[in-house]
Amino acid sequence: MTEKQGGSDVRANTTRAIPQSDGTYRITGHKWFTSAPMSDLFLTLAQTEAGVSCFFIPRVLPDGTRNVFALQRLKDKLGNHSNASSEVEYDETVGWLVGEEGRGVRTIVEMVNMTRLDCVLGTATGMRAGLAQAAHHAAHRKAFGADLIDQPLMRNVLADLAVEAEGATTAGLWLAGLTDRSVAGDEDASLLRRIALAVTKYHVCKRGPIHAAEALECLGGNGYIEDSRLPRLYREAPLLSVWEGSGNVAALDVLRAMAREPQAVAAFFAELDAATGADSVYDEAVAELKGSFGVLDLTDQAAMQFGARRLVGEMAAALQGSLLVRFGHPAVSDAYTRTRLAGDRGDVFGTLPHGVDTAAILDRVTPKIG
Repeated sequence: MTEKQGGSDVRANTTRAIPQSDGTYRITGHKWFTSAPMSDLFLTLAQTEAGVSCFFIPRVLPDGTRNVFALQRLKDKLGNHSNASSEVEYDETVGWLVGEEGRGVRTIVEMVNMTRLDCVLGTATGMRAGLAQAAHHAAHRKAFGADLIDQPLMRNVLADLAVEAEGATTAGLWLAGLTDRSVAGDEDASLLRRIALAVTKYHVCKRGPIHAAEALECLGGNGYIEDSRLPRLYREAPLLSVWEGSGNVAALDVLRAMAREPQAVAAFFAELDAATGADSVYDEAVAELKGSFGVLDLTDQAAMQFGARRLVGEMAAALQGSLLVRFGHPAVSDAYTRTRLAGDRGDVFGTLPHGVDTAAILDRVTPKIG
């Protein structure tokens, strides 16, 4: 999808596709990012007379000859080293149209949405992995005469990390189920997924890097050493926010859904309403969010874009709160709503307020011995 002059603006792509008499297209152009270049087939976007279109490009053609797929170089990336990324040159490369001409973005978004779900699940997995290592270290490390995990400040940090990880995991698994229903033809699920996936992809993947940094710090200097494997998590985390649309792209996608598909917004709030009545803090947060929607001017694009991150973040937090209130552990949902929805929390992990049941939260994440 990505070209150096366009980036996320794929409609600015210059790669061209010329139709042939045999039904194929000849594609010429340069792609700035192509992940997994060792694959056997690729989806790519190219311009036709009708506009940006989606094409299927095999590495090997039906007659057994190799298609033109020239690797210019491999990218030297911050992380994600096990998955090669490359620059690719097409030169009269053979491709087949997927979907309709001029509707390539809509066509390839079906794949993009699957990968956005992967990004949410990958971030949640990274959070759980970092938390597991931090909790294990704290459970077996003595400092100042006591096990680290029994010391109040560390308990606050670990419990806060656990709440974040559980919220992300619950949202990711719920989205996976929603995706299954959508693929099976459930139109209501597709409608809800349209906005819930973009909301969650933005928020969860933004939280990943700071979660990884705090988990690393729980090990002190040892966490900064490659042997701990936490540096790898730390390097990997930002990619999942960038992949398939950076934070701004995901937030703008939510605005598009709000403007073009108001029924998706209604479905989103119906999902939030399913959790009302069980937690007063949650109920107040949902009412406030609805109130903010009531005064939005969707025609003022500059104002909408300027405030998009705050709005989408609030929507994501409310959705996670809804899921945890309904399906999560009571101690986790209570901590989440009090700190993520009511603002009873500081600016970093480890600032949970007094009264949070850290014992119940940490019991779910600490290793059991014997």
